[in-house]
Amino acid sequence: MSEARLEGLPGGELVASGLLDLAQGLETPASLLVQIAASRLRRAGLLVPEPESVGEAELRLYALLCEREADPYGRYNALLRELVSCERALESRPVTRPARPGA
Repeated sequence: MSEARLEGLPGGELVASGLLDLAQGLETPASLLVQIAASRLRRAGLLVPEPESVGEAELRLYALLCEREADPYGRYNALLRELVSCERALESRPVTRPARPGA
């Protein structure tokens, strides 16, 4: 259901991937981005799983990028820009809630 709301949005594939990674307990750049934006994504109607590890997702993301990227600062900022684009586009879509039984 969450993935359908993300179709066609800028950064939608990244957030959808992060949701799947988070549900599987994986700590990836995408899952950390979802953790950073969890409150905002939930308000937009997405089902965001609770992470297994608790802590500063921003710091964990940057540390992970330092291990993997030649330019971790540039990549970190690019990922955050993509996340914000997705959040804004998602918030512009109406939230559809499932109908209550018997309604």
